[in-house]
Amino acid sequence: MDPARTPVLLAAGQSIEREEILDAVELAVRASEVALAAEGLRDRIQRVSMVSVVFSPISSKPATQLAERLGLKGVACEGTTPGGNLPQWLVTRAAAQIAAGELDATLIAGAEATRSMRAADPDAEFMKDRRSKSEVEADPVVGPSIHGMLSDVELAVRLYKPIELYPLFESALAHSQGRSFDEQREFLGPLMSRFSHVAAGHPYAWFREKQSAREISEVTATNRLVAQPYPKKMNAFPNVDQGAAVVVASLATARELGLEGRCIYVWSGANNTEPTPARRRDLGDAPAMRAASAAALDAAGIGVDDLSLIDLYSCFPIAVEVGANGLGIALDDPRGLTLTGGLPFFGGPGNNYSMHAIATLFERLPDAGGMGYIGANGGLLSKHSIGVYGLTSPPAGFVQADTSGRQAEIDATALAAVTQASGDATVVASTVIYGRDGTPIEVPVIATLGDGRRVVAKADEATLAKLPETNLVGERIRVSGTPLHFEV
Repeated sequence: MDPARTPVLLAAGQSIEREEILDAVELAVRASEVALAAEGLRDRIQRVSMVSVVFSPISSKPATQLAERLGLKGVACEGTTPGGNLPQWLVTRAAAQIAAGELDATLIAGAEATRSMRAADPDAEFMKDRRSKSEVEADPVVGPSIHGMLSDVELAVRLYKPIELYPLFESALAHSQGRSFDEQREFLGPLMSRFSHVAAGHPYAWFREKQSAREISEVTATNRLVAQPYPKKMNAFPNVDQGAAVVVASLATARELGLEGRCIYVWSGANNTEPTPARRRDLGDAPAMRAASAAALDAAGIGVDDLSLIDLYSCFPIAVEVGANGLGIALDDPRGLTLTGGLPFFGGPGNNYSMHAIATLFERLPDAGGMGYIGANGGLLSKHSIGVYGLTSPPAGFVQADTSGRQAEIDATALAAVTQASGDATVVASTVIYGRDGTPIEVPVIATLGDGRRVVAKADEATLAKLPETNLVGERIRVSGTPLHFEV
């Protein structure tokens, strides 16, 4: 590869708003203005990519609106499919196109204005953008398909929310470590406390108070149980107004603008996908994440010990745990596992969280030295995009790892699952979901029938009333009915 075609992070910007009512595009504009501040850089942008906005009102042409507000003319504009992996996926894609000589410079941005949406008058002009989804014209959309994250077995019992499924994954990991729900919650306290300490020092974090392990893990009136074993403070916090943007460009472009000295080099990227939840052999593991991590490090020609900065996706603790397991590092690794403070404390701006992690890496790596690692996750611990970054040009040039072989192996492990069954089954994942008043309202499980097929079921009202609020993993249940329900 021509060294001048080496892809680099050339600039980054972040934004936050706590008082003014504004839309997601304006937050992206503010972050992008910071990223485009260098003289001449704005004129070099060829494409604007806007990460899918999922929580707050937006038109069907947000990338076009962003380009217009920035005064960028004659640029290609595109949106994306949903997924928290998309910020890193877009950087990897841009890096590959730059290395191939197909692109010179691109702006990648995203934002959520969920706080503004909740505070705005429902009849305000700001809110009317929500209805513009029906416009015929729209920005073209790129990114991995959202199909396949759920199957008919989860949908049949209306089990599809992240706040319900991630706790199920946590239950499987807790059981494998011999811990009850209460013990797992206490175990996670120190990990999440360290995250809050990082957020306290980040200028764009939503919550900037250091919190103790007990404050995070103890169930109280202000830290209610949402779904076992997670209280509120272990859940991503989406009600934020935050934006972030990065510029990915060729080294040649950086040199022409006199910006080579501030570059962060994109060394490698990798993507992999898990089977749908009920079909995963081990609900407490993420082999596709592990495969993508290994592939990205191998493509860069480095090992985990070469990393100085690490950001693991952190919508819920299980994502951090399997991310660390995939890298082969401890949860208390002295390098830390977050650059921002994570989605519960930094904030969870929809699909765009990892853009903030990449922007923070851009700012911090020059002082930290060594290499940086971004792990981005989309869906229900479903889609993984990994990026490796460095302060020097990669010896072998940028490499997008070919993970197709490993993906085929992962796909082949998927178990059969059914929506109808009658008989005994063994629970492999369980949680208890609570109402705002602290009352258990549902107990969903994923279980294995005697013939190895998987089922998803919920306790019926009679069973719910007499069930203890304990982890049912390993217990025998009896499933029946349509949709499936169970009794112990």
